[in-house]
Amino acid sequence: MTHRFALRVYYEDTDLAGIVYYANYLKFIERARSEWVRGLGIDQGALKAQQGLVFAVRRIEADYLAPACFDDLLEVQTRPEAMTGARITLAQDVLRGPDRLFAARVVLVCLTVAGNPSRLPSALRAAMSALPDGAPGAGHPPAA
Repeated sequence: MTHRFALRVYYEDTDLAGIVYYANYLKFIERARSEWVRGLGIDQGALKAQQGLVFAVRRIEADYLAPACFDDLLEVQTRPEAMTGARITLAQDVLRGPDRLFAARVVLVCLTVAGNPSRLPSALRAAMSALPDGAPGAGHPPAA
């Protein structure tokens, strides 16, 4: 399943050259991951409050392929690649139309609020196991 999250590049996202500052791609894919989890029916605030569990990035591999610029309309695509008892590996791409600008592989782990490793919540494991292959994801693009 590919989840799609649309966003627009604002002036604050760019550097002096008018292109997206490299660290902001990490913010873009973080927003998309949060929406992906929400789309699976998982309330991360409730997960923390009720079960004392949070997600953390364990590892990220990122490739910057082409620049995005002010006012570009981008789409972040998130695809689950693997899941174990305590971690999820996702592929995330940032596209402008058909052009892939940024590609990342992200490993997320589940932790207790004290920072100890924990198994993924059963609701998340069940939601991910029920994902149909190739189904379109949810996303709310901003107005063009």
